[in-house]
Amino acid sequence: MIDKNEPRVLLLYPPEQRWPGHMVKPNGSLAYPMLGGALREIDCYVEVYDACVGNNNDDDRVIFNKTKLDSGLFRYGVTDERILEMANDFDIIGLTSIFSSQETMVLHCCKIIKDRYPEKLLIAGGANARHRLDKFFNVGFDIVATSEGEETIKQIIKTYRSGSRDWSEVQQIKYIVDGTVKCNSQMGNVVMRLDELPFPAWDLLPNERYWDLKRGHGVTINNKDLTKYASIMTSLGCPFKCTYCHIGKEIEGSLTQDIGRFRIKSDDRVMEELRYLKDVMGVNEIFIEDDSLFGRKKRALRLLEKVVELDLKLMNINGINIIHLLKKGKPDIEMIRLMKRAGFTDFSLPIESGNDRILKKWCSNKWDINNTDMPALIKAFNDEGIRIDANYIIGFPDETLEECKNTIEYARENAKLGVDSSCFFICMPLPGTTMFDYCIDNGLIEKEFNIDKMNWRNANIKNGPVPPNELERLRDEAWDTVNSDTHKNNRKSLIIA
Repeated sequence: MIDKNEPRVLLLYPPEQRWPGHMVKPNGSLAYPMLGGALREIDCYVEVYDACVGNNNDDDRVIFNKTKLDSGLFRYGVTDERILEMANDFDIIGLTSIFSSQETMVLHCCKIIKDRYPEKLLIAGGANARHRLDKFFNVGFDIVATSEGEETIKQIIKTYRSGSRDWSEVQQIKYIVDGTVKCNSQMGNVVMRLDELPFPAWDLLPNERYWDLKRGHGVTINNKDLTKYASIMTSLGCPFKCTYCHIGKEIEGSLTQDIGRFRIKSDDRVMEELRYLKDVMGVNEIFIEDDSLFGRKKRALRLLEKVVELDLKLMNINGINIIHLLKKGKPDIEMIRLMKRAGFTDFSLPIESGNDRILKKWCSNKWDINNTDMPALIKAFNDEGIRIDANYIIGFPDETLEECKNTIEYARENAKLGVDSSCFFICMPLPGTTMFDYCIDNGLIEKEFNIDKMNWRNANIKNGPVPPNELERLRDEAWDTVNSDTHKNNRKSLIIA
């Protein structure tokens, strides 16, 4: 006999959508392996379906299938009917909207599923979802997780199994009862000892399809050989409180509680995960997805040594700041050499701005531009044969035209010193950040804005010192004049037309 209270759970990555000329990548983040691991701990059936690339039941031609949307963006992935076909076999469907760029497709998926299957339980999570609650409830989501979801999803399943649909005892959620939003965001505790988290279920991902595509989450793979990669997380949170990042507001007493606090896994737990990825999954390259791996530098260096010992390669690390690469303003040669031994062939310098005022006010003062020997740092990477990208941001809420030009000229100087390529981003005041609140309070953006235009190529701040059209012109001009023709052509070759 089938137990109607024993749920089947589908974790659904939505199709991707991109503006013409943007690189398309499937998601493949750690969100679902971590939730999948939590569900396996309580013997709940779970699958992951990435609607961008499909699974082995889909024709290979479905990968990055392109459809032009009314917004002018292109949708990449499987059809609505295929999504509905997958949803049919499950009772609970979870979707993540970590980034603003995911919102439209997540809302679309929820709406079509709820219209076809109104009885199914729809759950959303992620930083964007919890800060855009009205949008998510309006299309049919029943529950939105307001913090980290591993314990929350287990409590939802426990309640479901009891035959109840009363979510009042489930921690860290908002939910709908008779059209009214209820809030349990202050119930439960944030996990501080990360070894207590479930073991990630990497095998739920369509890994072979990712590996064939060479479009890793957070990375671009340039070699021609098959790279079997995976993401890993060794810490959560960040010691910095940048105004453009949601982590800066994730403190005690907030909607999320203190999930922004920097927390770590033990060395033993990290090694256990690395050995599993290598020995069981056959992985040979690692992307470390931490918000701030070098929040404890000695620990991070120790972990890099262990990666080398296991004969794994690091394809990239998220969350390294300029300050982590320095000792008293000079390059940390020991660290850079270790990065080389760990497999780095490329590295992105998060320079952000060429203005001391901007770095201090908006970027958490993460490094001191006046007391950093940038030429020596660039040379140190060049000497080790590590190719350097550099990332810059222009258009902060109170940034002047002169300051924007200072950053572009700083990028030009660094390119002459040995930076191979430079990326220029227009500042994005994303919902849930301190910068977003500042912009709303000062009339720099409208409360109802087009989420599909909230990306690094569009100027969303309307009443700042630099007009939006001028910011966009500056960004395009910087890209064209600072970067070499070789780099521009290489980037274009990675974009699916």
